[in-house]
Amino acid sequence: MTVIMGPPKSGKSTLLKAIAGRLHHSAKMYGEVYVNGAKLDMPYGSYGFVERETTLIGSLTVREFLFYSALLQLPGFFCQKKSVVEDAIIAMSLSDYANKLIGGHCYMKGLPSGERRRVSIARELVMRPHVLFIDEPLYHLDSVSALLMMVTLKKLASMGCTLLFTICQSSTEVFGLFDRICLLSNGNTLFFGETLACLQHFSNAGFPCPIMQSPSDHFLRAINTDFDRIIAMCKNWQDDNGDFSSVNMDTAVAIRTLEATYKSSADAAAVETMILRLTDKEGPRLKTKGKAGSATRIAVLTWRSLLIMSREWKYYWLRLILYMLLTLCIGTVFSGLGHSLSSVVTRVAAIFIFISFTALLSIAGVPALMKEIKICASEKSNQHSGVLVFLFGQLLSSIPFLFLISISSSLVFYFLVGLRDEFSLLMYFVLNFFMCLLVNEGLVLAVVSMWKDVFWSVLTLVSIQVVMMLSAGYFRIRSALPGPVWTIPISYIAFHTYSIQGLLENEYLGTTFAVGQVRTISGIQAIRSAYDISPDSNSKWENLLVLFLMAVGYRVFVFFLLFFRIGKNKSIHKIFRCSRDTNS
Repeated sequence: MTVIMGPPKSGKSTLLKAIAGRLHHSAKMYGEVYVNGAKLDMPYGSYGFVERETTLIGSLTVREFLFYSALLQLPGFFCQKKSVVEDAIIAMSLSDYANKLIGGHCYMKGLPSGERRRVSIARELVMRPHVLFIDEPLYHLDSVSALLMMVTLKKLASMGCTLLFTICQSSTEVFGLFDRICLLSNGNTLFFGETLACLQHFSNAGFPCPIMQSPSDHFLRAINTDFDRIIAMCKNWQDDNGDFSSVNMDTAVAIRTLEATYKSSADAAAVETMILRLTDKEGPRLKTKGKAGSATRIAVLTWRSLLIMSREWKYYWLRLILYMLLTLCIGTVFSGLGHSLSSVVTRVAAIFIFISFTALLSIAGVPALMKEIKICASEKSNQHSGVLVFLFGQLLSSIPFLFLISISSSLVFYFLVGLRDEFSLLMYFVLNFFMCLLVNEGLVLAVVSMWKDVFWSVLTLVSIQVVMMLSAGYFRIRSALPGPVWTIPISYIAFHTYSIQGLLENEYLGTTFAVGQVRTISGIQAIRSAYDISPDSNSKWENLLVLFLMAVGYRVFVFFLLFFRIGKNKSIHKIFRCSRDTNS
């Protein structure tokens, strides 16, 4: 169990990521990493990496979360994966929390931060890795939780798993559990070796640890330059009987002294000898344990998303209720229109408002989609899943929910407004609205993927929806819109246009209206002054095809967007960044 210790911004996490092969694509690493005497070659499943802040699924229990993680990562049968999950639960001392929801619900609190941290580590343990990298395992943990975490990790190390993690500081009890320590300051190595030898190293450099002080606190005091400012502030009320600090020297001088002492010490020579010995002869290579196929992963993600939807009432069931209430309001306002010529303009308004306002309600799904994308990013970084697998799983799981919204809202609106009483026309209305929701969901996914922020996503979506509503052909017929911007491209990329056109063609193609006692006009002629639709009987299906292609197009765009942002670890609003050099 080796710990990388140092003050903030000393290079701990960078060194850990460099060893694990997870550096940012713009970073340059000098030096080589060897595993069992060979250059870095850790295949899938041979190692695990736990980020400082991991994304967990709050609506799942600990056992469910780990089981779905096992299904995503491991090949083989269900019974084998259940056994692996139970082993991970026992290894991380989570038996008392196995059936508890990670995020809790309105009547029950979720897991404390210490247990959440252990769940994130247990997720990597289901692969039974040979090496486990953990960035700040004690992050935001109290003293009791920190000690429990380290005792658990010590037990895990005794079972044959090599642990390498970073830490800022620890209590005396926690410090005593470390096997080796690597001390960093400003990217430079001040010590590497046995934990007890580090105390002797500081003593040899002229900085012995006081009896009543924690070793980690003493180390950080000596190498953290921030303490110089604190000492300068405290000089006026410093105790006359003793020094405020155990290190009576400028921190920069202390760092140089410790570095020079280490380079000339027997510990540094022993490390050099050990490196030569380990790299001289190549040992057995780590072997991959295989992974689940893409079809299995899509099925697992779909299954998991459906379960999450059934439990996340704030983001899914409440959204369904809002759709029903809005549709009920629109339907009652426009109820009893009849089928006379005078009702045509009002009926067009009803359909326009129905499509436009329900599209605006899709913004309520932004937080849920934001969570899904964060989970995708977390699983993608650990190779548990992929962007294409995520998009297929998200699509398949959202189809039942969107279809439930479309059929319930369509039935309420259709019969309250009193549209044509034919089953085939009703089915087209449901299908058209379903495709409209599918396109809208793709648009929301695209915007959320770009911004990765709820506020900016909502602001962008509202702006896009308003512009699409203005160019949809209701406020002004498309042919009369000022060009070229409003006509081309805005009116052609607004999905409202094709949805409303299809619904109006569905309602008025093949109908006639009496004008006086002897003259009649077709439904196309009657609606022409209010909305521009095609007289072609197949045009409504063409509009449906356009909606389908837009739904596919948005998701293709999201695929490249997520691949660019997650695969390269870069967000759209931070494209231009300076490259960094990393020395190791």
